[in-house]
Amino acid sequence: MPERHQLKFYQADVFTSLPFGGNPVAVFPEAQGLDDDQLQQIAREMNLSETVFVLPPTDPAAVVRLRIFTPTQEIPFAGHPVLGTFYVLAQLGLIAITDGVTRVMQECNIGLFPVEIHAQEGLITRVVMTQPKPLFLGPVEEADDLFDIAKALGLSKNQIVDTNRPVMVVSTGLPVLIVPVRTLTAVRSIVPDAAAIVEVCGRVGANGIMVFTSVTVEDHATVHARMFAPSIGILEDPATGSASGAMGAYLVHNGLVEVGPMTELVVEQGYEIARPSRILVQVESEDDAIQTVKVGGQCVMMVKGTLAF
Repeated sequence: MPERHQLKFYQADVFTSLPFGGNPVAVFPEAQGLDDDQLQQIAREMNLSETVFVLPPTDPAAVVRLRIFTPTQEIPFAGHPVLGTFYVLAQLGLIAITDGVTRVMQECNIGLFPVEIHAQEGLITRVVMTQPKPLFLGPVEEADDLFDIAKALGLSKNQIVDTNRPVMVVSTGLPVLIVPVRTLTAVRSIVPDAAAIVEVCGRVGANGIMVFTSVTVEDHATVHARMFAPSIGILEDPATGSASGAMGAYLVHNGLVEVGPMTELVVEQGYEIARPSRILVQVESEDDAIQTVKVGGQCVMMVKGTLAF
């Protein structure tokens, strides 16, 4: 028999302090020598929303380079895969950390971005990433578009327009369609139509739909959200760091939360698919302009294994 590859991998739950919550990510710390087809096949085999392959950086300012794959395609940037990867690397001792905050640079397909690893008495308490500055790609206002968005989610148009909040495409690395919904009951009742969501997202230039309401399950949360991205192979995501960064920027940009030099928000997500998640978003502003968006959370190591192929 031909010699088989033996690749160690780790799986962590991200945006949770408890096992079986948050969003799982598979991390392959030593992915050198694999071609693009192999990376995609492995991601399809892992069958998680994202799988991360760690490579040596091409820029000496970064400690590692990350390539991120969904089961169907490579994506240039994401939130929970980055946080989970740096949690795993730090847990394995592949990144040296100290108590307090260890700041390193990651390289991904859209550039270099800081990652902060918070630790206390040797235990990692939080991982935080800085995202690209937000781009507000315009409100979606046409009645036909709003009707189609509502229909794709199994909602009436009034459940969206009665919020008097804009439907808007926002990007902090990946463009997402932010859709406000009037009640928690309506958000929890959504039955997504994958084909219709793909069509609507293609029309407005988004990778997915982030639905939210200001009525939350937990008292500490700012918004309750659900994320649907079938166009990149994810029908519903339990916790979405990139979209939560866009959500925080949307809320600050539209004055829907109390805004200061540092605005902190909590996005709760994943409740409808039994993976409750807590995502911390920090939006730094100066002279009414957003300067920085950071997204962070806790992680839990879940799986250590070897993939043979």
